[in-house]
Amino acid sequence: QVQLVESGGGLVQPGGSLRLSCAASGISYSRYAMNWYRQAPGKQRELVASITSSSSTNYADSVKGRFTISRDNAKNTVYLHMVSLKPEDTAVYYCNAKYSFLDYWGRGTQVTVSS
Repeated sequence: QVQLVESGGGLVQPGGSLRLSCAASGISYSRYAMNWYRQAPGKQRELVASITSSSSTNYADSVKGRFTISRDNAKNTVYLHMVSLKPEDTAVYYCNAKYSFLDYWGRGTQVTVSS
């Protein structure tokens, strides 16, 4: 059974930081590209950051320089380190694993940036 379990979300003040984690099980993790998406209320889900099986990374323009994606293949875990958070970063953040036609999602973790 494939599981992607996100953790690390919460309430943070503007300018603060959070680190999200996503633990994967039931897949050959090292083969998968791992992605973080987010969805704010009333908006479409958007790709925030991605990391390939060879650890090449890519970021949405809105988070470049503030967010860092990384992976630990020994722990089957992908991270999203977020700094200088803004109210517009408020959303549910989803972990996604992709390999060929295989595509798995976590249930999401809420990130709220507010004073």
